[in-house]
Amino acid sequence: MDSIKLIEALTNANGISGFEKEVIQVAKSFIDLEKLTFEKGGLGNAYIRQRVNVGKPLLLLDGHTDELGFMVQAITSKGLMKIVPIGSWDSRNIPTQKVRVFTEKKGWVTGVFASKPPHFMTEEEKNQKVSMEKLLIDIGAVSREEVVEVFGLEVGAPVVPDVTFERLTPDKLMAKAFDNRIGCALVMDLMNYFKDTELEVELAGSLTSQEEVGTRGARVAASELKPTIAIVFEGTPADDNFTDPAEVQGGIGLGAQIRHRDNSMITNPEMVRFARRIAKENGILFQDAVRTGGGTNGGVYHMSEQGIPSIVIGVPVRYAHTQYGIISYKDYVSAFDWAVAIIQALNDEVLADF
Repeated sequence: MDSIKLIEALTNANGISGFEKEVIQVAKSFIDLEKLTFEKGGLGNAYIRQRVNVGKPLLLLDGHTDELGFMVQAITSKGLMKIVPIGSWDSRNIPTQKVRVFTEKKGWVTGVFASKPPHFMTEEEKNQKVSMEKLLIDIGAVSREEVVEVFGLEVGAPVVPDVTFERLTPDKLMAKAFDNRIGCALVMDLMNYFKDTELEVELAGSLTSQEEVGTRGARVAASELKPTIAIVFEGTPADDNFTDPAEVQGGIGLGAQIRHRDNSMITNPEMVRFARRIAKENGILFQDAVRTGGGTNGGVYHMSEQGIPSIVIGVPVRYAHTQYGIISYKDYVSAFDWAVAIIQALNDEVLADF
């Protein structure tokens, strides 16, 4: 399996929460539409469905399409843009970084977060915490009129980090938006892999919107698809480069990760036990994570409908929720192999235990 081109295309696509259309268009181009259906869902979701196994218990494979970014809130008289964050940012990681800003006349244009040179800073300014409210984007304009009339940039425009996918080594990949385009890639690879396979469950893939601003798309997906069980794929925060090796739960290159709890859910213990047994029986490297914070779409699914048994399988991402993430491709393959083995082992008897 070689999914590098898929991962590259998905991570290079631009799509903050609510503006995921470009991501969906890229995703559709990688789906075998002769064997699978690709349908628009509510709130910007997209659903991939099998043409076989219809009527069997529905297993939902979920990956959210949105990435962290910003939205233009105002345009100053000097042609700079005030912004609001979309998703959870640490403001210390933002100054001087390049961005892409959407304009009606020129499409995506390059900008940079403006910063005051240290030569002109007072000592008090040098010691101040970076304030999100004071951050400004510069696209090279000198007036508000130029921004509006020449660029066609409007208040409400989406902004994403200006980062292009790179393969650092044969195994290590760097890009923006691994949270969670890596999960989307897994959903797509799995749907293509099982496109015409007879199974004991029916598969549906949900490329889900607006996770980073409150797991909103998952609420719609649960209502529209009404799955029996769910597997949520995530780009999860790696902890290996600042944690005691004995306590690492999200090390890159150490296998896919299964989450036992976070602030949004305590994972169904029978489903966790089943997934871990499958991994061990198939020699698949994995990691256990007990998170004290965070949340995923799994938090929505496990409380939706009748209470949908759900697990979260993650690919660890160094520097999650910044402009640049690094993953191990081996972990991606581990997550894929694990999901394949889980899907193949599911039947009515197994489902009855969840």
